[in-house]
Amino acid sequence: MNELIKNIIQDTKVKLTEEFDRNFETKSFFGAPWSASKAPNHKGTLMMRTGALRKSIRSKVSGTTITWSSSLPYAGIHNEGGEIEVTAKMKRFFWAMYYKSAGAVSYSIKKKAANNTQRNQRLSAEANYWKSLALMKVGAKLKIEKRQFIGDHPQVGVIINHVMAAHTPDIENYIKNHLKPKK
Repeated sequence: MNELIKNIIQDTKVKLTEEFDRNFETKSFFGAPWSASKAPNHKGTLMMRTGALRKSIRSKVSGTTITWSSSLPYAGIHNEGGEIEVTAKMKRFFWAMYYKSAGAVSYSIKKKAANNTQRNQRLSAEANYWKSLALMKVGAKLKIEKRQFIGDHPQVGVIINHVMAAHTPDIENYIKNHLKPKK
């Protein structure tokens, strides 16, 4: 029976890990879409820029408990949402991104002004976004939207029920073979 329970737990771990990974593909938590990034000119999804968060998720079985974890420090804030405090290091990064965006704007030599192109308008919006972040005071709070990818959901119960249903014949066979009636 212990072997049967281990198999059920292992199958549950595999199925749920696949579903949690699929949340990154669908950019949602079991169909509830993640909120969009507020950054203009944002390429791709916020949660999939490098794929590091998705790749960092690990699952572990300990007895009859399955836990999922990530080694990345920002995994929790993305999964649960919350506020973070602006640090001096963050401000330096925001300024660097501002200068990078603003420096990419093309100028007319004759007019000595920025060209009025869609590219420049997009870059100006991005530069203004980074500048607004860079001008925040150290210690100010930045709200991080909840973009859950792991956790409890009614669909988790459905998946567990499917795994249990798949193992029902094994349980029935075990009962038939090991629990013989007394004569």
